[in-house]
Order: sequence, then structure tokens, then C-alpha cells
Amino acid sequence: MTAEAAVLRQDLQDKMRDLGAAARRAAGELALATSEAKNKALRAAAAAIRDAQAEILAANADDMAAARDKGLSPALLDRLQLNPQRIEGMAAGLEEVAEAADPVGKVLAEWDRPNGLKIARVAVPLGVIGIIYESRPNVTADAGALCLKSGNAAILRGGSESFNSSGAILACLQRGLAAADLPETAIQAVPTSDRAAVGMLLTMSDDVDVIIPRGGHGLNERVRRESRVPVISHLDGICHTYVHASADPEKARRIVVNAKMRRTGICGTTETLLVDRALGDSQLKPLISALIEAGCEVRGDAGVMATGLEVTAAAADDWDTEYLAAIISVKLVDNIDAAIAHINTHGSHHTEAIVTEDAAAAAKFLNRVDAGIVMHNTSTQFADGGEFGMGAEIGISTGKLHARGPVGAEQLTSYKYQVRGDGQVRP
Repeated sequence: MTAEAAVLRQDLQDKMRDLGAAARRAAGELALATSEAKNKALRAAAAAIRDAQAEILAANADDMAAARDKGLSPALLDRLQLNPQRIEGMAAGLEEVAEAADPVGKVLAEWDRPNGLKIARVAVPLGVIGIIYESRPNVTADAGALCLKSGNAAILRGGSESFNSSGAILACLQRGLAAADLPETAIQAVPTSDRAAVGMLLTMSDDVDVIIPRGGHGLNERVRRESRVPVISHLDGICHTYVHASADPEKARRIVVNAKMRRTGICGTTETLLVDRALGDSQLKPLISALIEAGCEVRGDAGVMATGLEVTAAAADDWDTEYLAAIISVKLVDNIDAAIAHINTHGSHHTEAIVTEDAAAAAKFLNRVDAGIVMHNTSTQFADGGEFGMGAEIGISTGKLHARGPVGAEQLTSYKYQVRGDGQVRP
């Protein structure tokens, strides 16, 4: 390392250390903030986002131009792009978070002991949350809002592609904090797109309590490998829709096309379609034809290839691929047990759906599939905290510890036990 590089690295380390210390101080204040103050900040931030629409769109235009020059894929460009509708969605999401119940201080359980002790388990903030995400600038608003609502300070590190957009949105969040007399350092961003800052954030165990990565496989693998801070993982969205033998044909067609083609670049997109072999002569062709007509490339197994439709032969790795594009792999399965086995082997524990009119089959699928979200007769595109009524989400947790599925404000709390006595001593 050259002397100049060493100076730059030390400067970055100093900035990250200051960022962490400021976040820790802000977390102490935010943990004690009233619901009224937090909600005032969220509503003021929503108003600031609406007022700053022109500035946000201009910053996003710069990001989009640079992203096109880099040759980003259509899926990543779609994630990056903002428009008036998406900006309004961010503002409305902040207001929905403000309307939601405050999770901090909620009594989760309470009981009395024979000796007179009164014990309560009460929700408390996690502290300082580091959130590392790629491309989507709207995550800046969602993550900042949910951390604020749950009494946590946030250190945000968006992707380099969205650096300008995220910065414009962050400024609105900090204006909201100031309007409510809360510390602006409660929501901060890493001040550089230098990847070295991510490595530093992952080792800041004195000032950061939890890391949440939201991005591709490479990001998640790096975080899990390098982090000295507990991680709430958001892994690949290898999601499936299984069309059971008793599925309603029209319902199946609408769900499958929506699950794949509504927005192909989001993590809740169906990437593999499983069709019961009993439907091979009735529903398989119409389903594939509907996907092709919608502009989707279909890759299938031997049974799907036998339809004679415009289908490419699926390779072994297609069953383990998150395309994030207008591509779907299709496989015939013998029965629901085979479908569940395939999903539990090749899925990423994100979101899985069954289309069926058989209540027993639906119950079996919902109980036995190992995923954060399991669905019956609906599109996997509903795998979203906003659609779940949470107002927003930081991501879909595919792990099993602490939080699973959509991570909203409630999932960003831990708990402590409060014990009240009247002079009892232990014999």
C-alpha cells in the first residue's frame, strides 16, 4: 500500500469511526423518543420527499445515466429507476409506518410468580443497525423509516449505482428528524461508494448491533463471511409456484403470469413453475403459452419440451437460478410430495406458492414447505412488507433466527425482562 493510499484508508476509518459513535449516541436518544415525536419525524420526511421530487428525480437521472454507461441489466435498471409514482409510494410508505403501532415498549408477555414478583417481557430497540443494499434507492426511505419507528439508529450503505438518489432521499429523512427535534444522526449514510467502507462497517462491533444485507448473492456471501456483527440475512429469491392437480385453470393462469411477469427484477418473482403431471394434457400448454405471450422465455424439462411449444431445454443449474429477468424454468412433478421436495431442495426459503382448490393439499403445502413466506392461491409478488400491511420493509429474511419473512418495524426490536418486586430476597 502506498503512503497516499494509507492516508486515504486512515481517513476513511476515521470517518467510519465517527459515524458509528454518532449513531450510538443517537440510538440512546431515539430509544427514549415518544411515539408522537417519531411519527412527527416520519410525516415531516414524507412531506420533504414530496417537496423535493424534482431534486430526487434529477439525482436519479444522473444515477441512471451512469448505470446505462456501465451496462447494467434491465432488471437492475428497473430497480434503480425512480419516477413520480415511485416517489409518491416512498412518501406514502413513510406515512403508513407513522400510522402503525409503535412496537417499542409493547408488553409481549407478563405473569406473576408465587413469591409476588411481577415479570414482564417488553419490546426494546436493537440499537444501531447497519443496512447494506444494492441499486434500489427506495430502500433508503424504507430502511430509515422502519429503524426510526422501532427506535433504532441506522447507518445506511446503498449501492454505488444509487449514490446520488439515496443521498437526496436521506436529506429528506434528516429534515424530518430535525422537524421533530430528534438527532439527524439517527439516520446516516456511509459517505463514500468505496467498497472498503463495507468491510469497515462489518467489523464495527462496538457501535453496530445488527447488520442487514439486502442485495445479490455476492453481497450476502461477503457479509456472512466477514461480519463480526450479528446478521439478519436476505438471500436469493428463488421462488416457486406449484400448480396442483385441483387448480382452477383461469386462476392458475392469472397467478402464474403475474407471479413471473409483473416485475421480473424483484425478489418475490416466481423463478420456477412446477406443474402437476396430471395437468400435462390440460393446463400445461395454456400456462406455457400465456407466459410466452407475455414475453417470457421458458426453459423446461423433458415433459415440458414434449409440448412442442417454443421451449428451451432446462439445464441442471436452472433449478437453482434467480433470473431476475423474463425467464422461467418449468418442471412437471408427480404429486404434491414431489413438489415440496423440489422446493425444499432448490428454493432459497423466501416465498413459495401453491395454486389449488383442495384445502387439504393447501394445508399440507403451507405446513411442510420450509420458507419465510408460503402462499395459497395468490401471486408470489405479494411478498412485500407493504402488501402485508407493515407500511414498508427492509427485506425478506430467509434465516430462522430473530426474524423471518418481511422485516418491518416490529422485527427490528428485541426484548428485555422487567421484574418488579416488593422487598423479596431469594432464600
